[in-house]
Amino acid sequence: MADVTPLRFAEARHCVFERVRAAGPAPVIEWTPLADAEGRILAQPVLADRDYPPLARSVRDGFAIRAEGFSGSARVIGEVRAGDRFNHEVGPGEAVEIMTGAPVPLGADAIVMVEYVTRDGPMMHTDRRPQPNEFVNSQGAEAAAGEVLLAAGRRLGFSEVALLATVGQSTVPVYRRPEVAILATGDEIVPIEAQPEPHQIRNSNGWSLAAQVRRAGGIPRLLPVARDEYNHTRALVEDGLTADMLLLSGGVSAGKYDIVERVLADVGAEFFFDRVLIQPGQPVVFGSARGRFFFGLPGNPVSTMVTFEIFARTALQLLSGEMDPLLPLTTGRLTRDFRHKPGLTRFLPATLEPEGAAVTPVNWQGSSDVTAMARGNCWMVVGAEKTEYQAGEEIGVLLK
Repeated sequence: MADVTPLRFAEARHCVFERVRAAGPAPVIEWTPLADAEGRILAQPVLADRDYPPLARSVRDGFAIRAEGFSGSARVIGEVRAGDRFNHEVGPGEAVEIMTGAPVPLGADAIVMVEYVTRDGPMMHTDRRPQPNEFVNSQGAEAAAGEVLLAAGRRLGFSEVALLATVGQSTVPVYRRPEVAILATGDEIVPIEAQPEPHQIRNSNGWSLAAQVRRAGGIPRLLPVARDEYNHTRALVEDGLTADMLLLSGGVSAGKYDIVERVLADVGAEFFFDRVLIQPGQPVVFGSARGRFFFGLPGNPVSTMVTFEIFARTALQLLSGEMDPLLPLTTGRLTRDFRHKPGLTRFLPATLEPEGAAVTPVNWQGSSDVTAMARGNCWMVVGAEKTEYQAGEEIGVLLK
């Protein structure tokens, strides 16, 4: 494989978007009950089945009146609650007591809030001068019948589920979840139930990637660990390429026994990048083979987790049909000074306080330090150009 020029972080992200979006075709559509739709990707637009609201509604408790010619006093001729309708027209000098959410009676076009009204028998009085449509949610103000409410490619959260219920959609067209094959490599890797020798490690990467895939909306398929032997690795890679996407951890560095890139090249892989100027995770590989995208993720656990979140997760979300997947980025204020060498965008374990958005770097021993990663609840994102940050200064944060 010819060397590919290392990319900066933003360039690598752009590459993933560009390649996966260009791949087509659209994912397979299936229908799911609304109760199971949360987290899925909408496959068809959702239209308003009627105007919303279907009638003008009051947004306050108060009195419905005609604004034009209103003198400050009116005779109360009735009451209307949410779920009811007032069956008479409101004339000049008349008012109807109305509750929040109730339909505005015919003839009325403004609401006087109950807080500004005094009652004198059948009369209401106020020193307010209401304007037409004041505190009225007009018919169709939220959405007109036939209007697109949700576009295809939208990930469904609780607010989208509420909207689907509002328009009466008890079943939902969604894209099929992609299957993601996960292949850990290396003779030093043993199953998690094994008692490892001092020179061995348990397969934490397979399990962390399975959790990340599942959280991103995919279906993980864990393959057996690939030994550092060409034929064994190739057979498992070929099996993994039958899934919608293949994730490999380990074997992508320049060591004598790191054979994954050679295997991929021999099965016809095209490599889009094989190094990104980040830490941890520089030797991350992205490409395609036999019509499937793959990522070769560095074997150190923190590198594996980071590179999945910033690259492979995006590819998986695009393959799921999501239109514009975003990184969960925010900012926080550093609790202490921080320095680093320029040239690499760094994603370092940190804790973000629930109040005040204070960010504290977690002391760690490098990209094999899973315990440090588990102690943190986010990654601190350190820019490639800036070398010094002062306590109290804002810095980027990637949420876990």
